[in-house]
Amino acid sequence: MLSEYHIGLGRKKNCMRELAAFAGARKAQIGADKVFDFSLGNPSIPAPPCVNDAIRELLELDSIEVHGYTTAAGLPSLRKAIADDFNARYGGDIRPERMYVICGAAAGLAICAKALVQPGEEAIAFAPFFTEYRVFVEGAGGVLVSVPPTAELQPDLEAFERALSEKTQMVIINTPNNPSGVVLTAETLTRLSDLLRAAEARYGHPIYLVSDEPYRELVYDGKPIPHPVNFYDDTIIDYSYSKSLSLPGERIGYLAVSSRMANGDEVYAAIAGAARTCGYVNAPSLMQRVVEKCVGQTSDIAEYKINRDLLFNGLTELGFDCVFPDGAFYIFMKTPEPDAVAFSERAKKYELILVPSNDFGVEGYVRLAYCVSADTIRRSMPAFAQLAAEYGLQKK
Repeated sequence: MLSEYHIGLGRKKNCMRELAAFAGARKAQIGADKVFDFSLGNPSIPAPPCVNDAIRELLELDSIEVHGYTTAAGLPSLRKAIADDFNARYGGDIRPERMYVICGAAAGLAICAKALVQPGEEAIAFAPFFTEYRVFVEGAGGVLVSVPPTAELQPDLEAFERALSEKTQMVIINTPNNPSGVVLTAETLTRLSDLLRAAEARYGHPIYLVSDEPYRELVYDGKPIPHPVNFYDDTIIDYSYSKSLSLPGERIGYLAVSSRMANGDEVYAAIAGAARTCGYVNAPSLMQRVVEKCVGQTSDIAEYKINRDLLFNGLTELGFDCVFPDGAFYIFMKTPEPDAVAFSERAKKYELILVPSNDFGVEGYVRLAYCVSADTIRRSMPAFAQLAAEYGLQKK
């Protein structure tokens, strides 16, 4: 018998991709320059030169070696290079033997859900969160418990403490956050870790903190980004090179189990086993070798900061209420009516493609991905002005 759950997933498409498809159709109808598409977090900055240089160099080598299988966990030399770079930058103690190279951060989250959450058990996520968190947890038979945010979109730790239960196995954090751009502070991580340790003692079993980090390097204005692995021993890092190296379509990243985790070898084995059940033989061989040659480098993210300031200042001057993002490349804007979906639909009248917040676990916001050209942002402002006027917003 077909799975009703998976049929439902197939019929209810990801809202961001549906809007991107709508934008694509409108561009074909009226011209790309007339559509202001803020739907997808697709990097607009080229990969750093080391990426193409590495590809050209690798293609001159023996093709059997370059394109052949690697070990399931990834090239040992790559894992060592990543661990050395991470430890130097964040003062952690990540070890190659507890690292698993994966097909992007989404695959890592799906693997963690399968490895850590049994049917009926719970995983906690802090709203707003990436839409697919629910899919990964429910796909493993688990239950996703959503914790609402504070007014500043930081985690509500009092609500989190109430949400923790004997069934809690996994907690997901995302900093910088998609969709809000909020960065978790050291104070928040300290309090969060204290609550987790108390819950572990109370319930008599580990509770794993999965730190989803595809935007780790995309932080602006010198904002510090404390790393969770230095606050909580039972941490698993889920990382992707999609944003830092502008390689979203190449699907390459890694999971790393903290060396301080008491049962880390067992958890690592569970991750390796869950990856097998997902059908992952190994992450793309060519891209593993490319990343190894580019470890520690990033695309030039200065353009994102320019875009952030253009869009945030432009929207707030028109009277829209936005959360100021310290990282990532999204602005989370309050909608001037309670129904975010209705607002998103109305914005289409002005060819503005904005993602409603409902699938991110909160209502009353839209997400704008500012990984677009600065020219697109400037040209979109008259359309936003018309939308603001329709709602009677006052210019500041």
